[in-house]
Amino acid sequence: MSEIINLQATFIPNEGEFFRVKLALEIAIEQVVEEAGCIQYEITEESEEKIVLTEQWASEADLDKHGKGIAVQDLNESLSALLAEPVKLDRR
Repeated sequence: MSEIINLQATFIPNEGEFFRVKLALEIAIEQVVEEAGCIQYEITEESEEKIVLTEQWASEADLDKHGKGIAVQDLNESLSALLAEPVKLDRR
């Protein structure tokens, strides 16, 4: 049996871009929660300085497929000019 994968992704918006970053994430969340193996994909902390997205995946294969999927590609494109620094991913 595969071990569940737990991640936290931290997004640091450029000054004044919090709401645009949050909207882009909310759009992605609607798509990603329908992906195979997605157990959790939700914003669990937010402030003007950062947004934390908590992810849980049923397997490494499901996470890999998610990482190559259209929802992530669209999200990365949407966020390309809105973030002060690259997204920080932490495995939990």
